[in-house]
Amino acid sequence: MPYYVFKITQPTPLLKNLEFLKEFDAYKDARNFTREQRATVPLDGGILFKLVHAATELGAEELLMEKREESVVMEWEK
Repeated sequence: MPYYVFKITQPTPLLKNLEFLKEFDAYKDARNFTREQRATVPLDGGILFKLVHAATELGAEELLMEKREESVVMEWEK
């Protein structure tokens, strides 16, 4: 399965804009590309770069768009 790199902007908490950047066969190449992209934008810019391992580009987009439940923090973990 290939690795996909996406640029994510989130103007509102409910809306994510995904921009497909590149597809890689090797994890190291994908990781290095993602790190290079992250270094080009300011930390507070509201732009994220995500690396996703999926069977297809559509599958990668679906993984990024799904809403995850927040993890429950137990009292002893605070």
